[in-house]
Amino acid sequence: MRIARVFPRRTTATPDDELAFTGPPPKVIPEIDEVHVSVAFTYDLEKAYQLVESWMKTGRPVKVGGPAFNVPGGNFMPGLYLRPGFIITSRGCNNQCWFCSVPKREGALRELPITEGHIVLDDNLLACSETHIRAVFDMLKTQKERPIFTGGLEARLLRSWHVDLLRESKAQRFYCAYDTPRDYEPLVQAGKLLEAGGITRKSRKPNCYVLIGYRGDTIEKAEKRLRNTWAAGFAPFAMLYRDEQGEVNREWRQFQRLWARPHSIFSQLKADTLA
Repeated sequence: MRIARVFPRRTTATPDDELAFTGPPPKVIPEIDEVHVSVAFTYDLEKAYQLVESWMKTGRPVKVGGPAFNVPGGNFMPGLYLRPGFIITSRGCNNQCWFCSVPKREGALRELPITEGHIVLDDNLLACSETHIRAVFDMLKTQKERPIFTGGLEARLLRSWHVDLLRESKAQRFYCAYDTPRDYEPLVQAGKLLEAGGITRKSRKPNCYVLIGYRGDTIEKAEKRLRNTWAAGFAPFAMLYRDEQGEVNREWRQFQRLWARPHSIFSQLKADTLA
């Protein structure tokens, strides 16, 4: 079946084949059987419904879905809604973080069949069984590209054998998360484990998303967390909190930009002691 996939916005993970679109139907429509409008973010829903209307005029069946609808995903189908190379080997999370939609949408952690790719998008990979984790790394060894873990590495769960796998896989980079105050001490311990295993921030491999801009947060508090993340052994990347409408404060947006690009981040940290 030839499925046209339509996305409200383009990201680095959006497919770019001839059947992937980010707008209304082109004047010349390739041969397709049906249309899937895929929506990742709730603040894109209005645009998504407009796309549904415009694609319905083609006479093809139109379906709409995606994470924005809080519907759990099924087994991952490589190359369909994500660019080839991106993979998901597990869904869900057993944590109940107030700011995170994953447990509400996906429920408890569940392992999926492992497909081939090198950019791992799992919600909480380290919460999976040891058998599954090792199988993922065995698959990664067969790929031409060095692996990237865009998240899913919960510092609290990191163990020395995980560090061994990361080192042996020659991972390009990986990301932990510092979302709440209770995440900091586990992050410090994870940094020590990584350093003991020969992976330091000098390699620019250990990175950490730092949640900023939520209710009660301040620029001063956020900057302290970002610098503490560096001290723990990770390059900090600010992740700006958005509500369901996607609205953000302008001042917070400007601050986040300073801590979202590697060149800017390392410029911010020049005065800090380098390890």
